[in-house]
Amino acid sequence: MVQVRPRWAFRLPRHGGADGVTRVHAGTLTRLLHVDGQPVVVWARQPARDLVVLGARCEDRQAGEHAIERLRFALGVDDDLRGFHERWRWDRLIGPAMRRNPFLRVRRRPEPWEALAWAICEQLIEFSRAAAIERRIVSRLGPRCPHTGLRDVPSAARVAVAAPALLESFDLSAGRALALVRAAREVAAGRIDLRRPDHERGWARLRAIPGIGRWTVDMLALQGQGRLDQLPAADVGYLKLVGRLRTGNPFARASEDEVRELLGRYDPWAGLAGEYLIASARRLVAGPPLTCRPAGALTAPARAGTRC
Repeated sequence: MVQVRPRWAFRLPRHGGADGVTRVHAGTLTRLLHVDGQPVVVWARQPARDLVVLGARCEDRQAGEHAIERLRFALGVDDDLRGFHERWRWDRLIGPAMRRNPFLRVRRRPEPWEALAWAICEQLIEFSRAAAIERRIVSRLGPRCPHTGLRDVPSAARVAVAAPALLESFDLSAGRALALVRAAREVAAGRIDLRRPDHERGWARLRAIPGIGRWTVDMLALQGQGRLDQLPAADVGYLKLVGRLRTGNPFARASEDEVRELLGRYDPWAGLAGEYLIASARRLVAGPPLTCRPAGALTAPARAGTRC
């Protein structure tokens, strides 16, 4: 068991993810992870505002310690966001949301492979449909804990030997099914190491796989590798929101470059700033269009974006 004093305002998530692998009950968050093939049930609870307690149930102590570290990463409990909040809490776009909710974190995955796999599943479709696909993958391919009933996301090695036709039967398109299997094979074989500190090298190899574009790599970076400087700017939510902010037209869409231009000024926290921009959406769209911008900002015609 490990006791952690959060380095910034923190609140334990009250709900599990839509893929069904995380359980939150009676104030305790529980997740099944695998470390070198060994199952570990890892949990976290927050008995006080400034205290988070994490623990693990497994046979191997080192595996348990590793699983706890991965859960700490996923929760962002060790993130010190003071610099971001001190600099931008009075910003006219995201400042009100920051002051209302200083607890907001990017919701990460314990393992970078999970972030990559789910990003591929979520390409170009609505989130509810993608979540249903992810639940089917977990139910069919993910290992299960006989004591808790929890399931884990299937490993890259497991997905690497899956037939693309099987993944298609879960409602994944043929192109994305093939991209997922190809990415899994690269990761399982060690040709792409998602844990290497030089993330850009792995990103370049991933981009060489047909069907994996910048949005997918940005989601991996943000949710699986802790890169708060990376922004999935091609996400349809950003394209719609920034388009409406620019023009006042609820049907307008910005370009990916325009989204990056707007949120790039928050560097190196563009990814976190994007979360706050989405949290600010209701207030912002009720206001006037963004017309008072620096020269050259948000002035190009909006274009439809893609997500892959």
